[in-house]
Amino acid sequence: MELTPVTDLPEIRPGDDLADLIADRAGDDLADGDVLTVASTVVSKAEGRTADLAEYPVSGRAQELADSLGELAGEEKDPRFAQAVLEESTELLIEVPFLLTETRFGHICVNAGIDRSNVPGHDLLLLPERPSESAARIREGLTERGYEDVAVIVTDTCGRPFRHGQRGVAIGWDGMPASRDWRGELDRDGRELGVTVQSVVDELASAANLVTGEGADGVPAVAVSDWTFGDLAGSDELFRSVEDDLIRQALRGWEWEGDA
Repeated sequence: MELTPVTDLPEIRPGDDLADLIADRAGDDLADGDVLTVASTVVSKAEGRTADLAEYPVSGRAQELADSLGELAGEEKDPRFAQAVLEESTELLIEVPFLLTETRFGHICVNAGIDRSNVPGHDLLLLPERPSESAARIREGLTERGYEDVAVIVTDTCGRPFRHGQRGVAIGWDGMPASRDWRGELDRDGRELGVTVQSVVDELASAANLVTGEGADGVPAVAVSDWTFGDLAGSDELFRSVEDDLIRQALRGWEWEGDA
């Protein structure tokens, strides 16, 4: 497998055609059958998902959250940001020591994935509303420019329970299944696998994140070549349902008892 960053992309603005901009710069680094990963940051910018704190009138609930977080941190927290998080979420799973939420498309992350960095002229950058539809539009645009069967993954970074640090994850995809199912296959000793379902879109997103980098030097798009899905069953199930998510069920009855 080879990962090649798509370099020299300009600052993305609302209405920009990401497929066109990427195709112009990818050249032969992107070929038929490849996978293209695109950071949600540039997808959001192209889709006009910027916002200012002044756009969020503060509700009593947002003020309550900001007060709780501020008391814990020993500094004032902006209730308008808490309001933005509430409006981008369908469920608030943890209130302190941070806001852990479910986004409207099913992704669970801190602060509804709202970014406060790299947003020229605005306060906030929101995640794409429907990232898989965003991936489909980019893929369609690449097809129109002569790239056949290029799958597209929209990526973000977030932390993980039980581990330090951030890693890349998929929040939207098109042109390939989200996972491949190894159940029924045999291991080296001939034992049948019974539970292994591999989230390939997350693994490709994480691999691409090693190439994209972070901060001011970040590159938002990566071409993944010489990788194939293989002859295995696929599935688009990525985000667990509430009924299937034991961690979320446990969090609904959990209360913060720590210190600042």
